[in-house]
Amino acid sequence: MSADLPGLGPSEWVKFGPRTDVRRESVARGLDIPYVRKYSVFTSRRTFMPTRTSRSRFPALTTFLICISWCLTGIWLFPQNAAIHLQPLSREIIAQRLQRLHLQNAERETELKSMFEEAGCEADRIQEQIVRRKDPPNIICTLPGATDSLIIVGAHFDHAEEGSGAVDDWSGASLLPSLYETLKDTPPEHTILFVGFTDEEKGLVGSDFYVKHFPKDQLSNMKAMVNLECLGLAPTEVWAHFANPELLADLVRVTRALHVELRAVNVEQVGNDDTQAFRDKKIPVITIHSISQETWPILHSKKDNLNAIHLDDLYESYKVVATYLSYIDHVSH
Repeated sequence: MSADLPGLGPSEWVKFGPRTDVRRESVARGLDIPYVRKYSVFTSRRTFMPTRTSRSRFPALTTFLICISWCLTGIWLFPQNAAIHLQPLSREIIAQRLQRLHLQNAERETELKSMFEEAGCEADRIQEQIVRRKDPPNIICTLPGATDSLIIVGAHFDHAEEGSGAVDDWSGASLLPSLYETLKDTPPEHTILFVGFTDEEKGLVGSDFYVKHFPKDQLSNMKAMVNLECLGLAPTEVWAHFANPELLADLVRVTRALHVELRAVNVEQVGNDDTQAFRDKKIPVITIHSISQETWPILHSKKDNLNAIHLDDLYESYKVVATYLSYIDHVSH
């Protein structure tokens, strides 16, 4: 079911109160976080098949301890008030870019490059990074900032053999040009890299290659990696277990300011995502998604098509992510 929740109107200011409130909010929201669980398909009776038993045994306690320890040890020297000014794109533009879906991965990469160009990303700011010569490259659009600090915004454009991959993950990839277009008119503090990853479905190949070939002396400049995965199935959700606590708290704060209810749903029992290579390098990450116990069987199936996406939910997620990126650009160091 789609949801039309309050969000940004045209040229509207979003104001944030003290950041301290959000830390307490994160603890409160971390007490009951569901996991999407994997079931056997070989019997009529569904049998729980955990892939990470040790991590799934006490999910609520784990998240609670992470958040409470951060609250006790965190530095509180942040701006007491902040205001974000954005002009979101129309719902129609988001829908049109979603509709530009192709079945061939090479065509998806070409389409994504065209959308970046239409969004205003000039040719000298677009890079195609060859990963495997037989496969499409990673596609990267750079929004220069005032500093060398980096925020990576990623989504994979390839898809599994079954279905059209509208949800997994054209829903995320098609938002990248729109996010660039939304943020480009206000010069950011961080340089923001919008990356469409190739070959996620072949084992996180594109994102792994991207991190391994990133200049080693610049890895420390990466302050955040925001991953967009499988959006539009439901209102905005977050993979809380692997999220950096500070990035998670900031997302709670943004959704609270937008009057959007954020759900935390952990999904490591049914798969992995493009944050893995960044986590391996101790780079702060967060994955924003819309998967639930009810909707995960859509992935990698014939049901993964445009009809599975609720446009109201996708548009809400776009506005949340745009505001979130602008906010962490202002408060992250």
